[in-house]
Amino acid sequence: MSKPLSTTLRLDISDASLERGGRLLFAQLSFSLAAGEALTVTGPNGAGKSSLLRAIAGLLPLAQGRVTLMGAGDEGPAGLSAHYLGHADALKNALTATENLEFWGAMLGAPGAGVDAKAALARLALGHVADLPVAYLSAGQRRRVALARLFMAERVLWLLDEPATALDAAAQARLTDMLRVHLGAGGMLIAATHAPLGLAARELRLGQAA
Repeated sequence: MSKPLSTTLRLDISDASLERGGRLLFAQLSFSLAAGEALTVTGPNGAGKSSLLRAIAGLLPLAQGRVTLMGAGDEGPAGLSAHYLGHADALKNALTATENLEFWGAMLGAPGAGVDAKAALARLALGHVADLPVAYLSAGQRRRVALARLFMAERVLWLLDEPATALDAAAQARLTDMLRVHLGAGGMLIAATHAPLGLAARELRLGQAA
Protein backbone atom coordinates (compact mmCIF):
# COMPACT_ATOMS: atom_id res chain seq x y z
CA MET A 1 0.00 0.00 0.00
CA SER A 2 1.32 3.44 -0.84
CA LYS A 3 0.04 5.37 2.16
CA PRO A 4 -1.01 4.58 5.73
CA LEU A 5 -4.65 3.71 6.31
CA SER A 6 -6.84 4.80 9.18
CA THR A 7 -5.95 3.04 12.42
CA THR A 8 -9.65 3.13 13.38
CA LEU A 9 -10.62 0.55 10.76
CA ARG A 10 -12.11 -2.66 12.11
CA LEU A 11 -13.66 -5.75 10.53
CA ASP A 12 -16.46 -7.32 12.56
CA ILE A 13 -17.93 -10.76 11.90
CA SER A 14 -20.82 -11.42 14.25
CA ASP A 15 -22.89 -14.57 14.80
CA ALA A 16 -22.09 -15.87 11.31
CA SER A 17 -23.46 -19.17 10.06
CA LEU A 18 -22.94 -20.63 6.59
CA GLU A 19 -24.48 -23.56 4.75
CA ARG A 20 -23.32 -25.16 1.49
CA GLY A 21 -25.24 -27.90 -0.26
CA GLY A 22 -27.52 -28.36 2.73
CA ARG A 23 -24.58 -28.84 5.11
CA LEU A 24 -23.81 -26.45 7.94
CA LEU A 25 -20.13 -25.48 7.68
CA PHE A 26 -19.97 -23.25 10.74
CA ALA A 27 -22.38 -21.53 13.10
CA GLN A 28 -22.37 -18.56 15.49
CA LEU A 29 -18.89 -17.53 14.40
CA SER A 30 -17.77 -14.13 15.70
CA PHE A 31 -14.43 -12.33 15.57
CA SER A 32 -12.95 -8.91 14.91
CA LEU A 33 -9.85 -7.74 13.09
CA ALA A 34 -8.20 -4.36 13.59
CA ALA A 35 -5.96 -2.31 11.31
CA GLY A 36 -2.56 -3.98 10.93
CA GLU A 37 -3.77 -7.40 12.08
CA ALA A 38 -3.53 -10.76 10.32
CA LEU A 39 -5.68 -13.86 10.83
CA THR A 40 -4.93 -17.33 9.48
CA VAL A 41 -7.88 -19.67 8.98
CA THR A 42 -6.91 -23.30 9.41
CA GLY A 43 -8.66 -26.66 9.61
CA PRO A 44 -9.16 -29.85 7.62
CA ASN A 45 -10.39 -30.00 4.05
CA GLY A 46 -14.09 -29.25 3.86
CA ALA A 47 -14.20 -27.31 7.13
CA GLY A 48 -15.31 -24.12 5.39
CA LYS A 49 -12.10 -22.07 5.14
CA SER A 50 -12.58 -21.03 1.52
CA SER A 51 -16.29 -20.51 2.03
CA LEU A 52 -15.62 -18.18 4.95
CA LEU A 53 -13.37 -16.01 2.79
CA ARG A 54 -15.96 -15.94 0.02
CA ALA A 55 -18.68 -14.96 2.49
CA ILE A 56 -16.57 -12.09 3.86
CA ALA A 57 -15.97 -10.97 0.26
CA GLY A 58 -19.72 -10.97 -0.35
CA LEU A 59 -19.60 -13.83 -2.84
CA LEU A 60 -21.62 -16.24 -0.68
CA PRO A 61 -24.67 -15.38 1.44
CA LEU A 62 -24.55 -16.13 5.14
CA ALA A 63 -27.41 -18.16 6.61
CA GLN A 64 -27.30 -15.69 9.47
CA GLY A 65 -24.97 -13.09 10.93
CA ARG A 66 -23.23 -10.02 9.62
CA VAL A 67 -19.88 -8.98 8.15
CA THR A 68 -19.08 -5.28 8.49
CA LEU A 69 -16.05 -3.12 7.87
CA MET A 70 -16.11 -0.09 10.15
CA GLY A 71 -13.90 2.94 10.40
CA ALA A 72 -13.61 6.67 9.86
CA GLY A 73 -17.22 7.19 10.90
CA ASP A 74 -18.83 4.88 8.35
CA GLU A 75 -19.54 1.23 7.83
CA GLY A 76 -20.44 -1.00 4.94
CA PRO A 77 -19.95 -4.38 3.25
CA ALA A 78 -16.38 -5.63 3.65
CA GLY A 79 -16.28 -6.90 0.08
CA LEU A 80 -16.28 -3.37 -1.31
CA SER A 81 -12.92 -2.71 0.38
CA ALA A 82 -11.39 -6.15 -0.16
CA HIS A 83 -9.13 -8.00 -2.54
CA TYR A 84 -10.18 -11.65 -2.84
CA LEU A 85 -7.72 -14.16 -4.27
CA GLY A 86 -9.13 -17.67 -4.49
CA HIS A 87 -7.76 -21.10 -5.42
CA ALA A 88 -8.06 -20.32 -9.12
CA ASP A 89 -5.69 -17.68 -10.44
CA ALA A 90 -8.45 -16.07 -12.57
CA LEU A 91 -6.15 -15.46 -15.54
CA LYS A 92 -6.91 -15.63 -19.28
CA ASN A 93 -4.39 -17.91 -21.00
CA ALA A 94 -4.44 -16.02 -24.30
CA LEU A 95 -3.64 -12.66 -22.66
CA THR A 96 -0.19 -11.60 -21.56
CA ALA A 97 0.63 -11.13 -17.90
CA THR A 98 0.42 -7.38 -18.42
CA GLU A 99 -2.91 -7.59 -20.24
CA ASN A 100 -4.38 -9.76 -17.48
CA LEU A 101 -3.42 -7.21 -14.84
CA GLU A 102 -4.68 -4.30 -16.94
CA PHE A 103 -8.02 -6.10 -17.18
CA TRP A 104 -8.16 -6.51 -13.41
CA GLY A 105 -7.15 -2.91 -12.89
CA ALA A 106 -10.10 -1.82 -15.00
CA MET A 107 -12.43 -4.23 -13.20
CA LEU A 108 -11.32 -2.93 -9.79
CA GLY A 109 -12.22 0.55 -10.99
CA ALA A 110 -9.57 2.49 -9.12
CA PRO A 111 -7.42 4.36 -11.65
CA GLY A 112 -4.48 6.07 -10.00
CA ALA A 113 -4.98 4.23 -6.71
CA GLY A 114 -2.50 1.46 -7.45
CA VAL A 115 0.51 0.94 -9.70
CA ASP A 116 0.62 0.12 -13.39
CA ALA A 117 0.66 -3.49 -14.52
CA LYS A 118 4.35 -3.76 -15.34
CA ALA A 119 5.33 -2.15 -12.04
CA ALA A 120 3.08 -4.65 -10.22
CA LEU A 121 4.75 -7.54 -12.04
CA ALA A 122 8.19 -6.17 -11.21
CA ARG A 123 7.33 -6.30 -7.52
CA LEU A 124 6.88 -10.06 -7.92
CA ALA A 125 10.09 -10.40 -9.99
CA LEU A 126 8.08 -11.06 -13.15
CA GLY A 127 9.28 -8.23 -15.36
CA HIS A 128 10.86 -10.71 -17.76
CA VAL A 129 7.51 -12.40 -18.52
CA ALA A 130 5.37 -9.25 -18.66
CA ASP A 131 4.65 -9.63 -22.39
CA LEU A 132 4.24 -13.41 -22.50
CA PRO A 133 0.80 -15.07 -22.67
CA VAL A 134 0.17 -16.62 -19.26
CA ALA A 135 -0.42 -19.98 -20.98
CA TYR A 136 3.39 -20.22 -21.26
CA LEU A 137 4.04 -19.56 -17.58
CA SER A 138 4.71 -22.11 -14.85
CA ALA A 139 2.21 -22.67 -12.04
CA GLY A 140 4.34 -20.62 -9.67
CA GLN A 141 4.65 -17.75 -12.15
CA ARG A 142 0.91 -17.76 -12.74
CA ARG A 143 0.33 -17.57 -9.00
CA ARG A 144 2.67 -14.59 -8.77
CA VAL A 145 0.80 -12.85 -11.60
CA ALA A 146 -2.41 -13.37 -9.63
CA LEU A 147 -0.77 -11.96 -6.50
CA ALA A 148 0.39 -8.92 -8.47
CA ARG A 149 -3.29 -8.03 -8.79
CA LEU A 150 -3.14 -6.91 -5.15
CA PHE A 151 -1.06 -3.93 -6.26
CA MET A 152 -3.42 -2.80 -9.03
CA ALA A 153 -5.74 -1.01 -6.60
CA GLU A 154 -5.51 -0.24 -2.91
CA ARG A 155 -7.79 -2.33 -0.73
CA VAL A 156 -7.63 -2.38 3.06
CA LEU A 157 -8.64 -6.05 3.42
CA TRP A 158 -6.82 -8.89 1.68
CA LEU A 159 -8.65 -12.23 1.60
CA LEU A 160 -6.20 -14.85 0.35
CA ASP A 161 -6.95 -18.55 -0.17
CA GLU A 162 -3.73 -20.61 0.01
CA PRO A 163 -1.66 -17.71 -1.36
CA ALA A 164 1.63 -19.65 -1.29
CA THR A 165 0.39 -22.45 -3.57
CA ALA A 166 3.06 -23.42 -6.15
CA LEU A 167 5.52 -20.76 -4.93
CA ASP A 168 9.21 -21.61 -4.54
CA ALA A 169 11.20 -20.50 -1.48
CA ALA A 170 12.22 -17.15 -2.98
CA ALA A 171 8.67 -16.33 -4.04
CA GLN A 172 7.33 -17.33 -0.62
CA ALA A 173 9.79 -14.92 1.01
CA ARG A 174 8.65 -12.19 -1.37
CA LEU A 175 5.02 -12.94 -0.48
CA THR A 176 5.81 -12.63 3.23
CA ASP A 177 7.46 -9.27 2.61
CA MET A 178 4.49 -7.89 0.68
CA LEU A 179 2.09 -9.05 3.38
CA ARG A 180 4.19 -7.38 6.07
CA VAL A 181 4.23 -4.11 4.12
CA HIS A 182 0.44 -4.26 3.73
CA LEU A 183 -0.06 -4.85 7.45
CA GLY A 184 2.50 -2.22 8.36
CA ALA A 185 0.48 0.36 6.40
CA GLY A 186 -2.62 -0.49 8.44
CA GLY A 187 -4.08 -3.10 6.13
CA MET A 188 -5.81 -6.28 7.28
CA LEU A 189 -5.24 -9.87 6.14
CA ILE A 190 -7.29 -13.05 6.39
CA ALA A 191 -5.59 -16.06 4.82
CA ALA A 192 -6.86 -19.61 4.57
CA THR A 193 -3.71 -21.67 4.62
CA HIS A 194 -2.17 -25.01 5.48
CA ALA A 195 1.32 -23.52 5.41
CA PRO A 196 2.91 -20.87 7.67
CA LEU A 197 3.17 -17.43 6.09
CA GLY A 198 6.05 -16.17 8.25
CA LEU A 199 3.86 -13.57 9.95
CA ALA A 200 2.68 -12.85 13.45
CA ALA A 201 -1.00 -13.75 13.11
CA ARG A 202 -3.94 -14.91 15.17
CA GLU A 203 -5.37 -18.31 14.22
CA LEU A 204 -8.98 -19.29 13.65
CA ARG A 205 -9.39 -23.05 13.39
CA LEU A 206 -12.59 -24.31 11.87
CA GLY A 207 -14.13 -27.63 12.87
CA GLN A 208 -13.86 -31.12 11.55
CA ALA A 209 -15.06 -31.97 8.06
CA ALA A 210 -18.12 -34.14 7.72
